[in-house]
Amino acid sequence: ASLPGPVWVEPLDAVDKKIVCLQPVTPFMDVSSTYMQEDCLVANVFVPDTEEKNLPVLVIIHGGGFEIGYGDMISPKNFVRTKKIIVVNFNYRLGVHGFLCLGSKAAPGNAGLKDQVALLRWVKRNIANFGGNADDITVSGGSAGSMSTHLLTLSKSAEGLFTKVIPESGADISTAAFQLDPLDNAKTYARMLNFTDVDDFKALEEFYKSSSLKSIIVSAFANRQNATLLFAPCMENGIDSQFIFNDYPVNIIKKGKYKKVPTLIGVGSMEGTCQLHNFDLWKDVMNEKFSDFLPGDLEFPSEEEKEEVSKRVKEFYFGDQPVGDNKILSYIDYFGDIIINFPTWRSVKLHVEAGHDQIYLYEYSFVDDSTPVVPHTDVRGAGHCAQTAALLDGIPFVSADESKLSEEYKQMKLTIRDIWYNFAVYRSPIPQGSSLPAWSAAGADGSPYMSLGKTIQLGDGTYLGKRAQLWNDIYEKYYKAPVPPPKQERTEL
Repeated sequence: ASLPGPVWVEPLDAVDKKIVCLQPVTPFMDVSSTYMQEDCLVANVFVPDTEEKNLPVLVIIHGGGFEIGYGDMISPKNFVRTKKIIVVNFNYRLGVHGFLCLGSKAAPGNAGLKDQVALLRWVKRNIANFGGNADDITVSGGSAGSMSTHLLTLSKSAEGLFTKVIPESGADISTAAFQLDPLDNAKTYARMLNFTDVDDFKALEEFYKSSSLKSIIVSAFANRQNATLLFAPCMENGIDSQFIFNDYPVNIIKKGKYKKVPTLIGVGSMEGTCQLHNFDLWKDVMNEKFSDFLPGDLEFPSEEEKEEVSKRVKEFYFGDQPVGDNKILSYIDYFGDIIINFPTWRSVKLHVEAGHDQIYLYEYSFVDDSTPVVPHTDVRGAGHCAQTAALLDGIPFVSADESKLSEEYKQMKLTIRDIWYNFAVYRSPIPQGSSLPAWSAAGADGSPYMSLGKTIQLGDGTYLGKRAQLWNDIYEKYYKAPVPPPKQERTEL
Protein backbone atom coordinates (compact mmCIF):
# COMPACT_ATOMS: atom_id res chain seq x y z
CA ALA A 1 0.00 0.00 0.00
CA SER A 2 1.08 3.59 -0.52
CA LEU A 3 2.54 5.50 2.42
CA PRO A 4 0.61 8.35 4.09
CA GLY A 5 0.90 11.67 2.27
CA PRO A 6 3.21 14.44 3.50
CA VAL A 7 2.05 17.17 5.88
CA TRP A 8 2.91 20.82 5.21
CA VAL A 9 3.27 23.46 7.92
CA GLU A 10 3.37 26.29 5.35
CA PRO A 11 0.93 26.56 2.40
CA LEU A 12 2.03 24.47 -0.58
CA ASP A 13 2.08 26.07 -4.01
CA ALA A 14 0.34 23.14 -5.71
CA VAL A 15 1.14 23.89 -9.34
CA ASP A 16 0.90 21.13 -11.94
CA LYS A 17 4.43 19.78 -12.27
CA LYS A 18 3.40 17.19 -14.90
CA ILE A 19 4.60 14.32 -12.72
CA VAL A 20 3.87 10.81 -14.02
CA CYS A 21 4.56 7.37 -12.61
CA LEU A 22 7.41 5.22 -13.94
CA GLN A 23 6.47 3.62 -17.26
CA PRO A 24 8.03 2.44 -20.50
CA VAL A 25 8.28 4.79 -23.47
CA THR A 26 5.86 3.45 -26.09
CA PRO A 27 4.38 4.72 -29.40
CA PHE A 28 0.98 4.94 -27.65
CA MET A 29 1.80 7.69 -25.16
CA ASP A 30 3.89 10.85 -25.45
CA VAL A 31 5.47 11.48 -22.05
CA SER A 32 8.31 13.64 -23.37
CA SER A 33 7.01 16.79 -21.61
CA THR A 34 6.49 15.05 -18.26
CA TYR A 35 8.63 14.28 -15.22
CA MET A 36 8.74 10.56 -14.55
CA GLN A 37 9.54 9.65 -10.94
CA GLU A 38 8.88 7.12 -8.20
CA ASP A 39 7.16 9.68 -5.96
CA CYS A 40 4.28 10.11 -8.41
CA LEU A 41 1.01 9.83 -6.48
CA VAL A 42 -0.47 13.23 -7.30
CA ALA A 43 -4.11 14.21 -7.82
CA ASN A 44 -5.67 17.07 -9.78
CA VAL A 45 -8.92 18.68 -8.63
CA PHE A 46 -11.02 20.62 -11.16
CA VAL A 47 -13.67 22.89 -9.62
CA PRO A 48 -16.34 24.84 -11.54
CA ASP A 49 -16.58 28.62 -11.21
CA THR A 50 -19.35 28.71 -8.62
CA GLU A 51 -19.80 29.55 -4.96
CA GLU A 52 -22.18 26.62 -4.54
CA LYS A 53 -21.25 23.86 -2.09
CA ASN A 54 -22.12 20.15 -1.96
CA LEU A 55 -21.38 19.66 -5.65
CA PRO A 56 -21.37 16.14 -7.11
CA VAL A 57 -17.90 14.63 -7.60
CA LEU A 58 -16.54 12.53 -10.47
CA VAL A 59 -13.25 10.66 -9.90
CA ILE A 60 -11.64 9.53 -13.16
CA ILE A 61 -9.21 6.58 -13.27
CA HIS A 62 -6.95 6.82 -16.32
CA GLY A 63 -6.40 3.99 -18.79
CA GLY A 64 -3.26 2.65 -20.44
CA GLY A 65 -3.30 -1.13 -19.99
CA PHE A 66 -2.11 -0.83 -16.35
CA GLU A 67 1.29 0.03 -17.84
CA ILE A 68 1.25 3.58 -19.25
CA GLY A 69 -0.67 6.83 -18.76
CA TYR A 70 -1.23 9.52 -16.16
CA GLY A 71 -4.14 11.20 -14.44
CA ASP A 72 -4.51 14.30 -16.57
CA MET A 73 -3.69 12.79 -19.96
CA ILE A 74 -7.19 13.77 -21.12
CA SER A 75 -8.31 17.03 -19.55
CA PRO A 76 -11.82 17.37 -18.05
CA LYS A 77 -11.77 21.18 -18.14
CA ASN A 78 -14.54 21.66 -20.70
CA PHE A 79 -16.80 19.21 -18.86
CA VAL A 80 -16.25 21.11 -15.59
CA ARG A 81 -16.78 24.47 -17.34
CA THR A 82 -20.19 23.39 -18.62
CA LYS A 83 -21.49 21.39 -15.63
CA LYS A 84 -21.59 22.05 -11.90
CA ILE A 85 -19.45 19.04 -11.02
CA ILE A 86 -16.02 18.59 -9.44
CA VAL A 87 -13.66 16.24 -11.28
CA VAL A 88 -10.63 14.56 -9.72
CA ASN A 89 -8.01 12.67 -11.73
CA PHE A 90 -4.78 11.17 -10.41
CA ASN A 91 -1.79 8.93 -10.92
CA TYR A 92 -1.38 5.39 -9.64
CA ARG A 93 1.61 3.05 -9.83
CA LEU A 94 1.86 1.13 -13.11
CA GLY A 95 3.36 -1.99 -14.63
CA VAL A 96 5.78 -3.95 -12.47
CA HIS A 97 5.74 -1.24 -9.76
CA GLY A 98 1.95 -1.23 -9.52
CA PHE A 99 0.97 -4.80 -10.27
CA LEU A 100 3.82 -7.22 -9.51
CA CYS A 101 2.04 -9.91 -7.52
CA LEU A 102 4.46 -12.36 -5.89
CA GLY A 103 2.29 -13.02 -2.86
CA SER A 104 5.15 -12.09 -0.52
CA LYS A 105 5.29 -9.30 2.06
CA ALA A 106 7.54 -7.32 -0.26
CA ALA A 107 5.17 -7.69 -3.23
CA PRO A 108 1.73 -8.90 -2.10
CA GLY A 109 0.09 -7.50 -5.26
CA ASN A 110 -2.35 -4.79 -6.34
CA ALA A 111 -0.20 -1.81 -5.27
CA GLY A 112 -1.77 0.22 -8.11
CA LEU A 113 -5.30 -0.61 -6.93
CA LYS A 114 -4.30 0.24 -3.36
CA ASP A 115 -3.22 3.66 -4.68
CA GLN A 116 -6.67 4.06 -6.24
CA VAL A 117 -8.38 3.18 -2.95
CA ALA A 118 -6.07 5.57 -1.07
CA LEU A 119 -7.07 8.35 -3.48
CA LEU A 120 -10.77 7.62 -2.98
CA ARG A 121 -10.28 7.78 0.79
CA TRP A 122 -8.49 11.12 0.37
CA VAL A 123 -11.37 12.46 -1.75
CA LYS A 124 -13.93 11.25 0.79
CA ARG A 125 -12.05 13.03 3.60
CA ASN A 126 -11.15 16.24 1.80
CA ILE A 127 -13.46 17.04 -1.11
CA ALA A 128 -15.81 19.16 1.06
CA ASN A 129 -12.93 21.66 1.32
CA PHE A 130 -13.24 22.14 -2.46
CA GLY A 131 -17.03 22.46 -2.39
CA GLY A 132 -17.76 18.80 -3.11
CA ASN A 133 -20.23 16.40 -1.53
CA ALA A 134 -18.34 13.51 0.10
CA ASP A 135 -21.51 11.40 -0.06
CA ASP A 136 -22.02 11.89 -3.80
CA ILE A 137 -18.93 10.47 -5.48
CA THR A 138 -19.03 8.71 -8.85
CA VAL A 139 -16.03 6.81 -10.26
CA SER A 140 -15.38 6.49 -14.00
CA GLY A 141 -12.57 5.54 -16.33
CA GLY A 142 -11.70 4.27 -19.78
CA SER A 143 -9.99 1.00 -20.77
CA ALA A 144 -7.81 -0.14 -17.82
CA GLY A 145 -9.42 2.72 -15.89
CA SER A 146 -12.79 1.19 -16.75
CA MET A 147 -11.68 -2.24 -15.57
CA SER A 148 -10.33 -0.69 -12.36
CA THR A 149 -13.57 1.22 -11.78
CA HIS A 150 -15.67 -1.90 -12.24
CA LEU A 151 -13.35 -4.05 -10.13
CA LEU A 152 -13.49 -1.63 -7.20
CA THR A 153 -17.24 -2.26 -6.91
CA LEU A 154 -16.35 -5.86 -5.97
CA SER A 155 -13.76 -5.04 -3.30
CA LYS A 156 -14.68 -4.64 0.36
CA SER A 157 -11.70 -2.27 0.70
CA ALA A 158 -13.44 0.32 -1.50
CA GLU A 159 -16.97 -0.13 -0.16
CA GLY A 160 -18.63 3.13 0.87
CA LEU A 161 -16.10 5.31 -0.96
CA PHE A 162 -18.39 5.98 -3.96
CA THR A 163 -22.06 5.72 -4.86
CA LYS A 164 -22.10 5.14 -8.65
CA VAL A 165 -19.71 3.94 -11.37
CA ILE A 166 -19.29 4.60 -15.10
CA PRO A 167 -16.95 1.98 -16.67
CA GLU A 168 -16.09 3.04 -20.25
CA SER A 169 -14.78 0.23 -22.47
CA GLY A 170 -13.62 -2.43 -20.03
CA ALA A 171 -15.32 -4.79 -17.56
CA ASP A 172 -14.43 -6.34 -14.22
CA ILE A 173 -14.24 -9.83 -15.75
CA SER A 174 -12.29 -8.87 -18.89
CA THR A 175 -9.43 -11.30 -19.54
CA ALA A 176 -7.12 -8.28 -19.47
CA ALA A 177 -8.48 -7.01 -16.15
CA PHE A 178 -7.07 -9.73 -13.90
CA GLN A 179 -3.88 -11.79 -13.87
CA LEU A 180 -4.58 -15.47 -14.49
CA ASP A 181 -1.35 -16.68 -12.88
CA PRO A 182 0.63 -13.84 -11.24
CA LEU A 183 3.73 -15.88 -10.36
CA ASP A 184 4.00 -17.21 -13.91
CA ASN A 185 3.64 -13.63 -15.21
CA ALA A 186 6.40 -12.44 -12.86
CA LYS A 187 8.67 -15.18 -14.21
CA THR A 188 7.85 -14.28 -17.83
CA TYR A 189 8.64 -10.62 -17.21
CA ALA A 190 11.89 -11.45 -15.39
CA ARG A 191 13.00 -13.49 -18.42
CA MET A 192 12.28 -10.43 -20.61
CA LEU A 193 14.82 -8.63 -18.39
CA ASN A 194 17.35 -11.45 -18.93
CA PHE A 195 16.98 -12.96 -15.47
CA THR A 196 16.97 -16.75 -15.79
CA ASP A 197 16.81 -18.23 -12.26
CA VAL A 198 13.03 -17.79 -12.21
CA ASP A 199 12.10 -21.10 -10.55
CA ASP A 200 13.95 -20.21 -7.36
CA PHE A 201 11.37 -17.98 -5.65
CA LYS A 202 13.84 -16.33 -3.25
CA ALA A 203 16.13 -15.49 -6.16
CA LEU A 204 13.19 -14.14 -8.20
CA GLU A 205 12.00 -11.96 -5.33
CA GLU A 206 15.54 -10.73 -4.66
CA PHE A 207 15.94 -9.86 -8.36
CA TYR A 208 12.89 -7.60 -8.22
CA LYS A 209 13.82 -6.11 -4.83
CA SER A 210 17.46 -5.38 -5.67
CA SER A 211 17.05 -4.04 -9.22
CA SER A 212 16.91 -0.28 -9.68
CA LEU A 213 13.40 1.00 -10.34
CA LYS A 214 14.09 2.14 -13.88
CA SER A 215 16.08 -0.92 -14.86
CA ILE A 216 13.04 -3.20 -14.57
CA ILE A 217 10.79 -1.18 -16.86
CA VAL A 218 10.22 -2.66 -20.30
CA SER A 219 7.03 -2.67 -22.31
CA ALA A 220 5.04 -5.86 -21.70
CA PHE A 221 2.40 -5.14 -24.37
CA ALA A 222 4.17 -6.92 -27.22
CA ASN A 223 2.77 -10.23 -28.45
CA ARG A 224 -0.12 -10.40 -25.97
CA GLN A 225 -2.09 -12.41 -28.49
CA ASN A 226 -4.55 -13.96 -26.02
CA ALA A 227 -6.10 -10.76 -24.60
CA THR A 228 -4.14 -11.01 -21.33
CA LEU A 229 -1.74 -8.52 -19.78
CA LEU A 230 1.35 -9.46 -17.77
CA PHE A 231 0.59 -6.81 -15.15
CA ALA A 232 -2.94 -6.15 -13.98
CA PRO A 233 -4.92 -6.57 -10.75
CA CYS A 234 -4.63 -10.00 -9.13
CA MET A 235 -6.11 -12.33 -6.57
CA GLU A 236 -3.96 -12.02 -3.45
CA ASN A 237 -2.98 -14.93 -1.22
CA GLY A 238 -3.75 -13.31 2.14
CA ILE A 239 -0.20 -12.43 3.20
CA ASP A 240 -1.18 -8.74 3.36
CA SER A 241 -4.09 -7.92 5.67
CA GLN A 242 -4.87 -4.89 3.48
CA PHE A 243 -5.76 -7.03 0.47
CA ILE A 244 -8.00 -5.79 -2.32
CA PHE A 245 -9.07 -9.22 -3.62
CA ASN A 246 -8.88 -12.63 -1.97
CA ASP A 247 -11.25 -14.13 -4.55
CA TYR A 248 -11.66 -13.72 -8.32
CA PRO A 249 -14.26 -11.43 -9.91
CA VAL A 250 -16.58 -14.03 -11.48
CA ASN A 251 -16.86 -15.83 -8.14
CA ILE A 252 -17.44 -12.62 -6.17
CA ILE A 253 -20.27 -11.66 -8.53
CA LYS A 254 -21.86 -15.12 -8.44
CA LYS A 255 -21.85 -15.09 -4.63
CA GLY A 256 -23.62 -11.72 -4.80
CA LYS A 257 -21.99 -10.42 -1.62
CA TYR A 258 -20.87 -7.03 -2.86
CA LYS A 259 -22.37 -3.53 -2.82
CA LYS A 260 -24.43 -3.17 -6.00
CA VAL A 261 -24.06 0.48 -6.98
CA PRO A 262 -25.81 2.05 -10.00
CA THR A 263 -23.69 1.37 -13.08
CA LEU A 264 -23.59 3.06 -16.50
CA ILE A 265 -21.48 0.76 -18.67
CA GLY A 266 -20.79 0.56 -22.36
CA VAL A 267 -18.45 0.18 -25.29
CA GLY A 268 -17.55 1.76 -28.60
CA SER A 269 -18.82 0.16 -31.80
CA MET A 270 -15.26 -0.65 -32.96
CA GLU A 271 -13.38 -1.53 -29.77
CA GLY A 272 -11.01 -3.80 -31.70
CA THR A 273 -9.21 -0.78 -33.09
CA CYS A 274 -7.06 -1.13 -29.96
CA GLN A 275 -5.29 -3.99 -31.80
CA LEU A 276 -5.02 -2.33 -35.22
CA HIS A 277 -1.32 -1.64 -34.63
CA ASN A 278 -0.74 -5.42 -34.57
CA PHE A 279 -2.71 -6.24 -37.73
CA ASP A 280 0.22 -6.53 -40.15
CA LEU A 281 2.23 -8.43 -37.54
CA TRP A 282 -0.54 -10.89 -36.65
CA LYS A 283 -2.63 -11.55 -39.76
CA ASP A 284 -0.37 -14.31 -41.15
CA VAL A 285 0.22 -15.84 -37.70
CA MET A 286 -3.56 -16.02 -37.17
CA ASN A 287 -3.85 -18.13 -40.33
CA GLU A 288 -1.05 -20.45 -39.17
CA LYS A 289 -2.36 -21.03 -35.61
CA PHE A 290 -5.54 -19.18 -34.76
CA SER A 291 -5.83 -21.03 -31.43
CA ASP A 292 -2.93 -18.93 -30.06
CA PHE A 293 -5.30 -15.96 -30.27
CA LEU A 294 -8.12 -17.46 -28.21
CA PRO A 295 -8.66 -15.64 -24.87
CA GLY A 296 -6.22 -16.74 -22.16
CA ASP A 297 -8.96 -17.50 -19.62
CA LEU A 298 -10.12 -20.56 -21.56
CA GLU A 299 -8.80 -24.04 -20.79
CA PHE A 300 -9.41 -27.14 -22.89
CA PRO A 301 -9.18 -30.83 -21.93
CA SER A 302 -7.15 -31.60 -25.04
CA GLU A 303 -5.28 -29.87 -27.84
CA GLU A 304 -7.72 -31.43 -30.32
CA GLU A 305 -10.70 -29.83 -28.60
CA LYS A 306 -8.92 -26.48 -28.49
CA GLU A 307 -8.28 -26.67 -32.24
CA GLU A 308 -11.92 -27.62 -32.89
CA VAL A 309 -13.19 -24.60 -30.95
CA SER A 310 -10.58 -22.41 -32.63
CA LYS A 311 -11.78 -23.56 -36.09
CA ARG A 312 -15.40 -22.80 -35.16
CA VAL A 313 -14.50 -19.31 -33.91
CA LYS A 314 -12.34 -18.49 -36.94
CA GLU A 315 -15.11 -19.55 -39.31
CA PHE A 316 -17.66 -17.50 -37.33
CA TYR A 317 -15.65 -14.29 -37.79
CA PHE A 318 -13.74 -14.85 -41.04
CA GLY A 319 -15.80 -17.45 -42.91
CA ASP A 320 -13.72 -19.70 -45.14
CA GLN A 321 -11.30 -16.91 -46.06
CA PRO A 322 -7.87 -16.31 -44.55
CA VAL A 323 -7.26 -13.33 -42.27
CA GLY A 324 -6.10 -10.61 -44.64
CA ASP A 325 -6.52 -6.98 -45.65
CA ASN A 326 -10.04 -7.62 -46.96
CA LYS A 327 -11.02 -9.06 -43.56
CA ILE A 328 -9.72 -6.24 -41.37
CA LEU A 329 -13.24 -5.36 -40.13
CA SER A 330 -13.68 -8.98 -38.99
CA TYR A 331 -10.29 -8.71 -37.24
CA ILE A 332 -11.56 -5.59 -35.42
CA ASP A 333 -14.79 -7.39 -34.43
CA TYR A 334 -12.84 -10.39 -33.14
CA PHE A 335 -10.45 -8.49 -30.89
CA GLY A 336 -13.13 -6.04 -29.79
CA ASP A 337 -15.27 -8.97 -28.73
CA ILE A 338 -12.65 -10.94 -26.79
CA ILE A 339 -11.05 -7.94 -25.02
CA ILE A 340 -14.01 -5.62 -24.34
CA ASN A 341 -17.44 -6.46 -25.81
CA PHE A 342 -18.15 -10.01 -24.68
CA PRO A 343 -16.69 -9.51 -21.17
CA THR A 344 -19.01 -6.49 -20.85
CA TRP A 345 -22.03 -8.55 -21.98
CA ARG A 346 -21.10 -11.48 -19.71
CA SER A 347 -20.47 -9.18 -16.75
CA VAL A 348 -23.90 -7.57 -17.13
CA LYS A 349 -25.45 -11.05 -17.30
CA LEU A 350 -23.70 -12.24 -14.13
CA HIS A 351 -24.43 -9.04 -12.20
CA VAL A 352 -28.13 -9.10 -13.14
CA GLU A 353 -28.38 -12.77 -12.19
CA ALA A 354 -26.80 -11.82 -8.83
CA GLY A 355 -29.62 -9.34 -8.23
CA HIS A 356 -28.11 -6.11 -9.61
CA ASP A 357 -31.02 -4.17 -11.13
CA GLN A 358 -29.40 -0.78 -11.80
CA ILE A 359 -27.11 -1.42 -14.78
CA TYR A 360 -27.55 0.84 -17.81
CA LEU A 361 -25.92 -0.48 -20.99
CA TYR A 362 -24.97 1.44 -24.14
CA GLU A 363 -23.00 1.23 -27.38
CA TYR A 364 -21.34 4.45 -28.54
CA SER A 365 -21.23 4.60 -32.34
CA PHE A 366 -20.85 8.29 -33.26
CA VAL A 367 -18.45 9.07 -36.13
CA ASP A 368 -17.87 12.12 -38.31
CA ASP A 369 -15.32 13.13 -40.94
CA SER A 370 -12.66 13.57 -38.26
CA THR A 371 -12.91 9.88 -37.30
CA PRO A 372 -10.07 7.93 -38.98
CA VAL A 373 -10.98 5.49 -41.74
CA VAL A 374 -10.08 1.87 -41.01
CA PRO A 375 -7.10 0.86 -43.23
CA HIS A 376 -8.03 -1.05 -46.43
CA THR A 377 -11.65 0.19 -46.15
CA ASP A 378 -13.74 3.33 -46.46
CA VAL A 379 -15.40 2.58 -43.09
CA ARG A 380 -15.22 4.72 -39.95
CA GLY A 381 -16.03 3.39 -36.50
CA ALA A 382 -16.13 4.57 -32.89
CA GLY A 383 -12.88 3.15 -31.57
CA HIS A 384 -11.67 2.05 -28.15
CA CYS A 385 -12.81 4.59 -25.52
CA ALA A 386 -14.33 6.98 -28.10
CA GLN A 387 -17.00 7.86 -25.54
CA THR A 388 -14.29 8.91 -23.03
CA ALA A 389 -12.86 11.26 -25.66
CA ALA A 390 -16.36 12.69 -26.24
CA LEU A 391 -16.84 13.38 -22.53
CA LEU A 392 -13.39 14.93 -22.02
CA ASP A 393 -11.14 17.25 -24.00
CA GLY A 394 -8.94 14.82 -25.87
CA ILE A 395 -5.53 16.56 -25.84
CA PRO A 396 -2.92 15.80 -23.15
CA PHE A 397 -2.23 18.59 -20.65
CA VAL A 398 -4.17 21.29 -22.50
CA SER A 399 -7.82 22.18 -22.89
CA ALA A 400 -8.94 21.30 -26.41
CA ASP A 401 -10.41 24.06 -28.55
CA GLU A 402 -13.81 22.53 -29.21
CA SER A 403 -14.84 25.42 -31.50
CA LYS A 404 -13.03 23.64 -34.36
CA LEU A 405 -15.08 20.45 -34.07
CA SER A 406 -17.94 19.60 -36.41
CA GLU A 407 -21.37 20.80 -35.30
CA GLU A 408 -22.47 17.16 -35.03
CA TYR A 409 -19.58 16.26 -32.72
CA LYS A 410 -20.15 19.38 -30.60
CA GLN A 411 -23.75 18.22 -30.13
CA MET A 412 -22.61 14.68 -29.33
CA LYS A 413 -20.25 16.00 -26.66
CA LEU A 414 -23.09 18.00 -25.12
CA THR A 415 -25.32 14.92 -25.11
CA ILE A 416 -22.67 12.66 -23.55
CA ARG A 417 -21.94 15.28 -20.88
CA ASP A 418 -25.67 15.57 -20.15
CA ILE A 419 -26.05 11.80 -19.78
CA TRP A 420 -22.91 11.32 -17.65
CA TYR A 421 -23.76 14.32 -15.47
CA ASN A 422 -27.37 13.21 -14.99
CA PHE A 423 -26.23 9.72 -14.02
CA ALA A 424 -23.66 11.12 -11.57
CA VAL A 425 -26.31 13.30 -9.92
CA TYR A 426 -29.56 11.33 -10.22
CA ARG A 427 -28.42 7.69 -10.78
CA SER A 428 -30.31 7.64 -14.08
CA PRO A 429 -28.82 8.45 -17.49
CA ILE A 430 -31.70 10.43 -19.02
CA PRO A 431 -32.61 13.86 -17.60
CA GLN A 432 -36.24 14.34 -16.62
CA GLY A 433 -38.25 16.05 -19.34
CA SER A 434 -35.58 15.19 -21.93
CA SER A 435 -36.51 14.47 -25.54
CA LEU A 436 -34.17 11.45 -25.42
CA PRO A 437 -35.82 8.00 -25.36
CA ALA A 438 -36.58 6.25 -22.06
CA TRP A 439 -33.65 4.10 -20.94
CA SER A 440 -34.38 1.16 -18.64
CA ALA A 441 -31.89 -0.96 -16.73
CA ALA A 442 -30.48 -3.95 -18.64
CA GLY A 443 -31.60 -7.54 -18.19
CA ALA A 444 -29.40 -10.63 -18.23
CA ASP A 445 -29.68 -10.95 -22.02
CA GLY A 446 -28.07 -7.57 -22.72
CA SER A 447 -31.25 -5.66 -23.44
CA PRO A 448 -32.34 -2.98 -23.49
CA TYR A 449 -29.27 -1.05 -24.48
CA MET A 450 -28.98 2.46 -25.85
CA SER A 451 -27.28 3.26 -29.14
CA LEU A 452 -25.42 6.56 -28.76
CA GLY A 453 -24.76 7.74 -32.31
CA LYS A 454 -25.86 10.61 -34.53
CA THR A 455 -29.27 9.70 -33.22
CA ILE A 456 -29.90 8.42 -29.70
CA GLN A 457 -32.16 5.38 -29.88
CA LEU A 458 -32.69 2.00 -28.29
CA GLY A 459 -30.47 -0.65 -29.87
CA ASP A 460 -31.94 -3.44 -31.95
CA GLY A 461 -32.54 -6.69 -30.06
CA THR A 462 -29.96 -7.72 -27.50
CA TYR A 463 -26.48 -6.22 -27.34
CA LEU A 464 -23.93 -8.32 -29.28
CA GLY A 465 -26.58 -10.85 -30.38
CA LYS A 466 -25.15 -14.06 -31.89
CA ARG A 467 -21.59 -13.02 -31.07
CA ALA A 468 -22.47 -13.05 -27.35
CA GLN A 469 -24.12 -16.46 -27.68
CA LEU A 470 -21.06 -17.97 -29.41
CA TRP A 471 -18.74 -16.85 -26.62
CA ASN A 472 -21.17 -17.59 -23.83
CA ASP A 473 -21.41 -21.22 -24.96
CA ILE A 474 -17.60 -21.43 -25.02
CA TYR A 475 -17.12 -19.76 -21.62
CA GLU A 476 -19.81 -21.88 -19.97
CA LYS A 477 -17.79 -24.93 -20.94
CA TYR A 478 -14.13 -23.88 -20.86
CA TYR A 479 -13.71 -20.89 -18.49
CA LYS A 480 -10.49 -21.01 -16.44
CA ALA A 481 -10.52 -19.07 -13.17
CA PRO A 482 -7.54 -16.95 -12.07
CA VAL A 483 -5.33 -18.23 -9.25
CA PRO A 484 -3.41 -16.32 -6.54
CA PRO A 485 0.37 -16.60 -6.20
CA PRO A 486 1.18 -19.63 -4.02
CA LYS A 487 2.06 -19.05 -0.39
CA GLN A 488 5.79 -19.38 0.14
CA GLU A 489 7.73 -20.71 3.10
CA ARG A 490 8.51 -17.86 5.49
CA THR A 491 11.53 -15.91 4.34
CA GLU A 492 13.53 -13.20 6.04
CA LEU A 493 12.96 -9.79 4.48
